[in-house]
Amino acid sequence: MRPAGLGATGLLQRLRAVPVTAAELRRVADEVLPALATPTLAAGVVDDRVDGPVAVLEEGERRLRVPLRDLAEDLTDAGVAATPEGLAAALISWVAQRPVPDAAAASAGIAVLDWTDRRETAVGWRVVVRRGAAARPWSPSVGLGRARLDVVRTAALARAADVGGELRLEGPVALWSHPEVPLLASAVLAAPERLLGRLGRAGLDVRDLHVVVTPRSPVACAGAAVAARLAGETGEPCQRLPWRQLAALRWV
Repeated sequence: MRPAGLGATGLLQRLRAVPVTAAELRRVADEVLPALATPTLAAGVVDDRVDGPVAVLEEGERRLRVPLRDLAEDLTDAGVAATPEGLAAALISWVAQRPVPDAAAASAGIAVLDWTDRRETAVGWRVVVRRGAAARPWSPSVGLGRARLDVVRTAALARAADVGGELRLEGPVALWSHPEVPLLASAVLAAPERLLGRLGRAGLDVRDLHVVVTPRSPVACAGAAVAARLAGETGEPCQRLPWRQLAALRWV
């Protein structure tokens, strides 16, 4: 006879995630969200006549409203533990992924290379803002003028040149990475001549140098033939670019 609780039905019940309810999420959100507020970020829960309790984030011109019932479903689907600790951690992560306002991009934006299309066939410059161990992309607001847009991008390129990172040589290949936020590795290419000098001093042959860019991965620098082989063997979408083409990359 099979021991009680180990049958197929009992096992599935044990493995199935406990659903997060809107009521449980509300109790945690009422404590966590106000604690995450800053002088520029308003965070909390409001009651809507149609949607019920709604999580609201407001920062600059950005406003995010999500019914707690929808957020609870998303957390359940993601396998978040329906405990106060699990829900608090999930809410903190959710707030960190909020849209980036124009003011934040202007004051702290960093230029990195990212995919320009969903098929991941080309890369271009994008402004991101670091939040802890992650970097969030910025999309200009509708009312931002061309002149202001150029100011934000120029400042982001200047910051990118000073982001720093780690250089490692592996034979004829130089790998540049960021130790904390992988997406920031490509920021070094905002000042290609500075990197070129560093590669030469490290002993890399910089004649006919190419870069292999895979956003969120280290930037690989090598001669044309080696770079072509790397790009063919990487097993994931990447872009191989001659050094001279870096200056011609456009903004996403």
